[in-house]
Amino acid sequence: SNDHTNERGAQPARGEQELPYVLIDCIEGKHGVYMDHLEYLKKRFCLITMKEYLENKKILSEKIRAIYMWYHKPVIDEELLQSLPNLKIVSSSGVGIDHLDLKLLSRFGVKLSNTPFVVSTDTADLGMALMLASARRLVEGYQMAVAPDTEYFPANWLGVEVSGATLGIVGMGTIGYKMAQRAKAFEMKILYHNRNQRNKEEESAVGAVYCKKIDDLLQQSDFVMLAVTLTPQTHKLIGKRELELMKPTATLINISRGLVVDQDALVEALQKKVIKAGALDVTYPEPLPRDHPLLKMQNVIITPHIGSATEDTRRVMMREMAESIEAALAGLPVPNEVPL
Repeated sequence: SNDHTNERGAQPARGEQELPYVLIDCIEGKHGVYMDHLEYLKKRFCLITMKEYLENKKILSEKIRAIYMWYHKPVIDEELLQSLPNLKIVSSSGVGIDHLDLKLLSRFGVKLSNTPFVVSTDTADLGMALMLASARRLVEGYQMAVAPDTEYFPANWLGVEVSGATLGIVGMGTIGYKMAQRAKAFEMKILYHNRNQRNKEEESAVGAVYCKKIDDLLQQSDFVMLAVTLTPQTHKLIGKRELELMKPTATLINISRGLVVDQDALVEALQKKVIKAGALDVTYPEPLPRDHPLLKMQNVIITPHIGSATEDTRRVMMREMAESIEAALAGLPVPNEVPL
């Protein structure tokens, strides 16, 4: 229908506030807003899908005041921003903002928010899960246990110890610090490399030792955990040189972004046993092409970018995004605003 006055297609009753118009990509499907989030969102906003918007641009372009960006969709480019003169805010799910052009948003005077804190607990849990699964060869072990031709379990089928091992955390933000708290319970030795050193209390609470140079961390760690933001400075932060500094018995775990690692160098390092194993929640592209060498390797575990993928977290994420939109439209300070 062309009558987009509100969700029911009827004029709002006198005295009833019209809900603010918010652009979303779509509902359900691969990248769509979840069905069970709709009730909450529709109480607050009049949701317009990209399809509806493109079909009714004339009427809708003036009305849309926010974009609800769920899993990097809809894609925001200059053309879209040009066509939305009253856009106040883009609210993006998750913590990474490498899919957005910050200069462009700033030029159009549009605010940006994300959901950094809600994702950190789940992502740290997944980092732990990947480290344990890789160390104890969980995926290979499962395959052996269920394979139709398995007659016995070999006694010399061994993993590596996690407790007491050295964990090197690259990027000691919220996620990195939560990783350290979990690793402390495993009695691991914890090294970390970060732009800024954490204060002494935070360090001693988890028993973490600061490495000013990443090289020192790489040379000493049994597990290297990447938990940095993807920026021009961290793009391919781990390349051939860094992998060669790592112990041949070491495992690389990436819960940040695929592009923090030079993937070709990683493939080579794993093939040539420069390092022992890899455990990756992120790659580039995602998913990898089905013939990619990483998919064939016994010493690699790959998960489908599920760092923050739990029902509870996604619901909190959705609510935080809605709150940021409401604050921006009311002219109030925006929670989780990203400075542009």
